Amino acid sequence: MSEGIERLRRCIAGFTRLVETAPDEPRALEEGARLLADLVAVDDWLPPECAVPDRERYQQYLLHCDPLERFSVVSFVWGPGQATPIHDHGVWGLIGMLRGAELSHDWDLAAGRRTGTTRLEPGMVAAVSPRIGDVHQVENAFGDRSSISIHVYGANIGAVARRVFRETGAAVPFVSGYTNATVPNLWDRSAAVRAGLPDRA
Repeated sequence: MSEGIERLRRCIAGFTRLVETAPDEPRALEEGARLLADLVAVDDWLPPECAVPDRERYQQYLLHCDPLERFSVVSFVWGPGQATPIHDHGVWGLIGMLRGAELSHDWDLAAGRRTGTTRLEPGMVAAVSPRIGDVHQVENAFGDRSSISIHVYGANIGAVARRVFRETGAAVPFVSGYTNATVPNLWDRSAAVRAGLPDRA
């Protein structure tokens, strides 16, 4: 795991540089999509404790939150057949598929109907934002196994006041929070540093 977790460290470093230098959303989505695609291209880094499904509902594990809350990285773990309600985000977001597959259904609230469905397979990345389309419903594409997607949002998404929508378009406020009370220790590189020290007599 220690070698694989370096992928997540690199991704976080890349997003930190990105939010410092790319204040405009189009560039953040374009360059961020490449960073996230690199991360989900290989499935050897996600800590096992952030990949645990729940029988009742999907899980949202915080992997990292920028100290200034400019972005956050989370793993969504979908049990068989689980789905979100129709919801918005209020900020830009990127979704990268790591394991399994998910279906993202775009919604036109005024018309009260779906306008399209995208299937995400491992390695694929999609974007959402109030500017390009922010209201959707997501579900595990499989009824017999879990799926995991990695999301990067332009805020501390667990603390953002958002909305879920009834099919009638009626909005209900919600704040998602996170499943985990602690985050993975991504920064203990002591073993690698020790390995590079000269032998001592």
